[in-house]
Amino acid sequence: MLKGLSSHGLYEDVLSVYLKCRVLNCPSDDFTFPFVIKACSALGASGIGRQIHCIVLRKGYERNVVTMTSFIDFYAKNARIGIARKVIDGISEPDLVSWNALISGYCFNGLDKEALGLFREIQGMDIRPNVSTLASIIPVCARCRYFGIGKSLHGFAVKCGFFLNDFLVPAFISMYKSEVDLSSARQLFDFAVERNVSVWNAMINGYTHNGRFFEGFEMFREMLRADVQPNSVTFVSTIPSCENYFHIWNGISLHGCVIKYGLGNQVSVLTALVSMYAKLGDISLAEFLFNQMPNKTLLSWNVVISGYVNNGLWDESLVAFREMQLKGFSPDAVSIVSILSACSNQGDILLGESAHAFVVRRGFETNINVSNALLAFYSDCCQLSTCSKLFERMATKNTVSWNTLISGYVHSGQKEKANMILHQMQKEGEKLDSVTLLSILSSYTESENFSQGTILHGYAIKTGYDSDVSLTNALISMYCNCGELDAGSSLFDVMPERSVVSWNSLMTGFRQYNLSNNVLVLFGSMIKDDQRPNQVSLLNLLPLCCTLPQGKSIHAFALRTGIIEDTTVLTSLIFMYARFGNINLCLLVFHMGKGGDISLWNAIMSVHVDTKNAERAVAVFRELLQIGLEPDNITVLSLISSCILVNSLNLADSVMAYVIRKGFNKDVVVNNALIDLYARCGHIVIARLLFNYLLEKDAVSWSVMINGYRLHGDARGALELFSRMQLSGVSPDAITYSSLLSACSHAGLVEKGQRVFNSMVEDGVSPRTEHYACMVDLLGRTGHLHEAYDIVNRLPFKPSVGMLESLLGACKIYGNVELGERIFRMLFKMYPQNSESYVMLHNIYAAAGKWEDANTVRSIMEGRLLRKVPGFSLVGD
Repeated sequence: MLKGLSSHGLYEDVLSVYLKCRVLNCPSDDFTFPFVIKACSALGASGIGRQIHCIVLRKGYERNVVTMTSFIDFYAKNARIGIARKVIDGISEPDLVSWNALISGYCFNGLDKEALGLFREIQGMDIRPNVSTLASIIPVCARCRYFGIGKSLHGFAVKCGFFLNDFLVPAFISMYKSEVDLSSARQLFDFAVERNVSVWNAMINGYTHNGRFFEGFEMFREMLRADVQPNSVTFVSTIPSCENYFHIWNGISLHGCVIKYGLGNQVSVLTALVSMYAKLGDISLAEFLFNQMPNKTLLSWNVVISGYVNNGLWDESLVAFREMQLKGFSPDAVSIVSILSACSNQGDILLGESAHAFVVRRGFETNINVSNALLAFYSDCCQLSTCSKLFERMATKNTVSWNTLISGYVHSGQKEKANMILHQMQKEGEKLDSVTLLSILSSYTESENFSQGTILHGYAIKTGYDSDVSLTNALISMYCNCGELDAGSSLFDVMPERSVVSWNSLMTGFRQYNLSNNVLVLFGSMIKDDQRPNQVSLLNLLPLCCTLPQGKSIHAFALRTGIIEDTTVLTSLIFMYARFGNINLCLLVFHMGKGGDISLWNAIMSVHVDTKNAERAVAVFRELLQIGLEPDNITVLSLISSCILVNSLNLADSVMAYVIRKGFNKDVVVNNALIDLYARCGHIVIARLLFNYLLEKDAVSWSVMINGYRLHGDARGALELFSRMQLSGVSPDAITYSSLLSACSHAGLVEKGQRVFNSMVEDGVSPRTEHYACMVDLLGRTGHLHEAYDIVNRLPFKPSVGMLESLLGACKIYGNVELGERIFRMLFKMYPQNSESYVMLHNIYAAAGKWEDANTVRSIMEGRLLRKVPGFSLVGD
């Protein structure tokens, strides 16, 4: 009876019958115990199993090898492998079945090295392995990557006539797929006399495991045509082909097969389907299947949490993580990695730190994947000091650990620190991979980085990474950013395979250096090469359009290819049409976009501001508030620019109230704009109060306030603030000096102006045209005409027309005819048709009483058909 019940898997009934026999004092023999112990193993009834062991020892049945072998299997399956070893050591003459049970136990508990050691021990006893021995030990060779031993065992199996055994063929196929030797695996499959479901599963899994998803799926279809009924393992092996290679409709068809073959309630299959639907973007269907699972496992929870994270549903992933724990499941390393990704994307530092505490409490910090996920979390949240400390404390680091830290420093702009970590990585013998090179190359954006970039290019060639298209694209970008366009072009030309990013990288390089013809030629070549442009390609083209028809043709291309749906392309089109003054087309493009995207509203507001239509810009702002759209910092800056144009104090007060209420006043850029707004609206006192209340002042803050004093003609206030700026340790920039020199010019402060100019040179700020113009104007206003003329003669570039006209006007005021004639000659060479120069020279002669010369100038004007530009009044009738 016990044998019959055990054969049908009715293990609970086996135990029930045995216990009733014990109550009735029915005797047990050598045949009873193996079935009962097997039932205890299957049911995990460790307490009853140990009691039976005591009975066996008390009754003297420990001499029976079959019974004791059953105990070896029982203890191994209950994670008591040490006791299992003691049991076999207590058997006087254990047979091969006993040894096989212990080898299987080691494998079951993940003790692969111990299993191999025991296998060698058996060989030393001259015990010949059988099919069961090989079926256990071959997967160990695959997992430990001892492919040499595995191939030796394959030879042994062929010699013994085992190699076509139904158990061994799948094992050998799985071993060869682990070695990425699928040709050998396929030969084994083709030579198999009887291809049962295990053989098919091993081959399907081999293709899927090695990323050959199409072959894996075709093998599944061939299996169905061969009338072999798939099982749960078949579908678990095949479903990843759909999520990685095929469309969702293929996945739905496969789901139909699952239901057809009655496996719709298998947790492993449902888990694979949930993963497939989540990766294919149908999270609602994945969620539905997950909720239908009768007995959820930790793997199921991990899959659905990962699905939420991969689909950007961060809140849902956190809810699922909490619910999983409420259901009694303890998170493992995989759960933590997923949840840290959600925390990173949400920027939730507190929650991420809580997850870190959980990791420490559960002892997961030794898991390299968890440690790397923590590094990525702190890096993404800009907590680089914490990230660096965690990195230093890591007992084990791999390439991913180094790459994460390097990438964090690069993205935060700390390029020197990133390079230091790279050198440290090399010193410690860690090999650079393509991700390392991609991360560090993106930081090489200056000409001085060129030599470092070429060294890494050489390393990529030496290690074979130069065949990676993504890395070659990064190298092209690096060369272009360093100003070596020829090197970037040469690398592009020799690429055997180009992606759209390759074309875009070179186009971006040409655009940065205003080589519009090169960009247009490259775009034409891209089309001829049958490479479909994307939104980045058009973003490179639109700023270079020279004519409206050019811009319209790109607009038409975007419409035809569907790229028009991209918001960045729409905003670029708006700015392109604005350059040609076609506001109607700007509005048309604006209404084509999604009304809920703030960047489009920002673009149209910016266009209205640039075209001096401030009232319309304010109206657009009101409209976006009415539809419930939340403005961002760019919106607020455009609004403030509109207020400056309107020059309304009431509007300025309303805007400042809105800025404070929404918390935008925490942004120093917005505060700087508000200071400028009040200064230009005539309220320098409020501007100074805003400046004084700034918690953090940058160079722009000081420059804006100094410029405010300049606008109000308060040169002394500007100079006093400049002194405070220098004492605060903030370095003035070119704009600061321009405002100061202009203030000194209008106030006639020659000495102070000269000191400011000298200070600028000493601080390493190269004087530009506007700085020299201010000095010429200052010296001209105060009668230092020859000093002003000396500056003009010593300029490192050609003087501007405005600068010379300013000096010419000063010559009239101070009656310096000779110098005025020199300046006029300079103006005549630059701009012979400028009537204003003739008028000013005429006035100089007239003021000096040289009427004959004045009349000559007037005659020349008439002969050249030049007319004085008439004045007009802003006051209407």
